[in-house]
Amino acid sequence: MKKQVFKIIAKVNKVLLPSFTKKRLDISKASKSQLAIIGWRAYITKNSLN
Repeated sequence: MKKQVFKIIAKVNKVLLPSFTKKRLDISKASKSQLAIIGWRAYITKNSLN
């Protein structure tokens, strides 16, 4: 059940949130909001795969 919820959230994130890897964003120059989005996407991806 929990894994299915994270998979759904991951699909929504893919559609709504920007992909910084495609934009070649340098992590050291990222703003706080960009770092928060990167962290959120990593958290959701990690939990959807477990």
